[in-house]
Order: sequence, then C-alpha cells, then structure tokens
Amino acid sequence: MSYARPPGLPIVDAMTPAVLVLAGPVTRDEVAGLCDDVRDRLQAGGAGVVVCDVGGLGPPGLGVVDLLARLQLAARRAGGRIRLRDPDPALDALLDLVGLRFEVEGESEQREPALGVEEAVEPGDPAV
Repeated sequence: MSYARPPGLPIVDAMTPAVLVLAGPVTRDEVAGLCDDVRDRLQAGGAGVVVCDVGGLGPPGLGVVDLLARLQLAARRAGGRIRLRDPDPALDALLDLVGLRFEVEGESEQREPALGVEEAVEPGDPAV
C-alpha cells in the first residue's frame, strides 16, 4: 500500500539537539572553528543544547579539558550549553578534578533517581 506525501514542509522536531562529533586529537588551531560550529548549531537549532560526542577524542588530557571548557563558554555566550556523549571514565574523573561539571547524556539529573528505581517501603512506615 502506498500513500501520497502530505503537502508542505516535512515536520522537524526542534527539540532534538544537534550533534558535534569530536574525533582524534584536536589541535589548538581547530578550537576556534569548533567554537564557531557550536554557536552555529545553537542558532540553527531550537533545542538550546549541542551534544558533543567525545568518544573519539582519545586519551583525556588538559588539552581536552581546555577544548571542552571553551566549547561550553562559546555555548553559554550563545545562550545554550553542551552535553557530552560517550565520555571516557578517565575524562569524567579529570573534569571533576579540575572542577568542571558537564551534563552527560544518559546520566540522571542531580537529586533525581535513575529511571526504574523505586524506593523500598517497610511495613509500618508512616505515610508521608
């Protein structure tokens, strides 16, 4: 069975964030261009978030920390933020060590239980 395509523009979900894939070691000269990419994606999209896929960056170091801090700063100045996808656990520890916190895809928000987790209730507990 086939059907005719509806007239007009296709429906686009404006809440789907843009994805910026960061691969390989990033040189200092490439940082300004990546910051411009983040700003452009924030202005073109409507979600206010750019997802940075950091799985291909390689071993974490201070160069990666500097890159992510600059990307976050560029995003904040453009009225948005970045979210990390697939960070290495060592990168997460390094960011925590230098005092930078980034939202990570798939991580439950602070003070919210993870999905599917229920609190246990003991018989005899008073009702809240």
